[in-house]
Amino acid sequence: MGDKRRRGAVALGVTALVAPLTLALTAAPAQAASCTAKAGPYQKKVEKFLGRKADGKQSTADCKAIRAFQTKHGIQPNAGYAGPVTWGVMDLMTKQKAVGKNPNKSGKCPTNKGRIACVNLSLQLSWIQDGKKLVYGPVPVRTGRNGYETRTGLKKVYWRHIDHVSTIYHVAMPYSQFFDGGQAFHSVGVSMWNPPGSHGCVNMTKTTAKKYWSLLKKGDDVYVYGRKPGT
Repeated sequence: MGDKRRRGAVALGVTALVAPLTLALTAAPAQAASCTAKAGPYQKKVEKFLGRKADGKQSTADCKAIRAFQTKHGIQPNAGYAGPVTWGVMDLMTKQKAVGKNPNKSGKCPTNKGRIACVNLSLQLSWIQDGKKLVYGPVPVRTGRNGYETRTGLKKVYWRHIDHVSTIYHVAMPYSQFFDGGQAFHSVGVSMWNPPGSHGCVNMTKTTAKKYWSLLKKGDDVYVYGRKPGT
């Protein structure tokens, strides 16, 4: 009787080990998005952005190009469909590019504070200026998603921690420079156009975050204004 119980326990143990592997192998194909043959509502605009023939008709080549863009920037589902999220990212990129080297053309970021880090939520751009002189940027950033908006107003860098780890989300936040409660500049390993956005921080590439770390210090001003699309 004891041998039968032991054999049963071994069988159950093997089943428990094999089941998750089998599930993972069978689930993977279902999770992979297939390339759609359906044209999206922004088909012509998306085709034009990608430098393709803007005929509003979905071809296999169109789908592959759209899907590659979606995959690069973490847009889900990445099925090659020219929908509002995909076009929204492309439209934002176009508007960011049009800013050129004059991000404070409107004069909304204060020019009487000396060195200051500016964040334009509407365009998802940030830069550092000293008076009217542009010191660095503008660079694309990724700010708070709907419900976790990056708070607007004039603030100051009050704490810097180069190897910070979030105590709330338990993720690394390299080159963190906090300016409003738990909101900070820091680097992330995702695209700056990855929707829907952060939990309130101003995300940056590692290159940008390192540059901000070298240019800013505790007590420097930060000015956040505008409104992120979709919030």
